[in-house]
Amino acid sequence: MCTGKCARFVGLSLIPLSLICIVANALLLVPNGQTTWTKDHLSLQVWLMAGFVGGGLMVLCPGISAVRAGGKGCCGAGCCGNRCRMLRSVFCSAIGLLGAIYCLSVSGTGLRIGPQCLMNGSWDYHFQDTAGSYLLNRTQWNLCVEPPDVVLWNVTLFSLLVAASCLEILLCGVQLVNASIGVLCGDCRKKQGSSQ
Repeated sequence: MCTGKCARFVGLSLIPLSLICIVANALLLVPNGQTTWTKDHLSLQVWLMAGFVGGGLMVLCPGISAVRAGGKGCCGAGCCGNRCRMLRSVFCSAIGLLGAIYCLSVSGTGLRIGPQCLMNGSWDYHFQDTAGSYLLNRTQWNLCVEPPDVVLWNVTLFSLLVAASCLEILLCGVQLVNASIGVLCGDCRKKQGSSQ
């Protein structure tokens, strides 16, 4: 597969993943679909906006850049070929890689610590000392009185963010290597087009 086609494939995969992260982070702001607890009782990991900023916007830009690097335009003709867009994609992919790592680390921490909830009359991170073992014991999830079903809500959305950010790390890494090869060697489609 030539560098241009690979870049386009990676870009078209990164764009929906980044949108999934943005939506998942937005849903974390409204536990159980309600805004009642948004002001004072959300966990720190929700407010760090890792899905919106890290896995979302910081990956959306490399996705768009990779799609553009995989296309043929005015910059894709001539002696430089597609190299200038591939070079831009190298830098964008590095930024996307950092954003996806940020999303993974914050979301993983959110899963390990658990949500802030009302249990036994106090608001706290009641699962913090379990080191993530609460994830396997669903009977503990019902101990959180408010927000209702907050543990299921957080576990589902943070797990989605972890999975999406892992895929983003993989794809940004692939595009980083692919774009570096594209800068050094150019795009094989140019050679195919000139031989016909």
